Amino acid sequence: MFNIGDLIIYSAHGLCKIDDICDKTISGITRKYYVMHPVKNSQQLTISTPVDNDKVVMLELIDKEEAREILESFKQPGIRWDDKPNSRNQVFSDIVNTGNRKEIAKVVNTLLRKKLAAEANEKKLYEQDNRLLNHVQNILFEELAISLNTNIDGINNTVIRFLKCNEPN
Repeated sequence: MFNIGDLIIYSAHGLCKIDDICDKTISGITRKYYVMHPVKNSQQLTISTPVDNDKVVMLELIDKEEAREILESFKQPGIRWDDKPNSRNQVFSDIVNTGNRKEIAKVVNTLLRKKLAAEANEKKLYEQDNRLLNHVQNILFEELAISLNTNIDGINNTVIRFLKCNEPN
């Protein structure tokens, strides 16, 4: 169970801060709820979810050592590229939905490499891939930045440097 003030990764909203843990009665059923807000959108959105909700992913932030390992993983190739966009999106989305940051980093790695290659040829990444990349990259890089006590730009610059230094010839 999380505590008030904890930073967590919450499903599609990314980095959130738990503001309260309280009892709420909905449809005659009283349960404990986390009340939280996305860190990037603290004034706009309040999220309430039951403490025992097993339909959403709520994860503790990774520690510094795991964050370093994930950052270093960008020196290696990502995952296998599927040329069929719908199939690829399904595989990548399934990986993202597991919440496993090391595997999510491989998806980001692969998509970033494809995006850089497309841009080098004055093309664009397929829109579905670009949307997934932007969403997942923001959440992952924000978490890495917090765990490594830096900022998102620093993480992004390091990752891009790793990718460019390890491009196949």
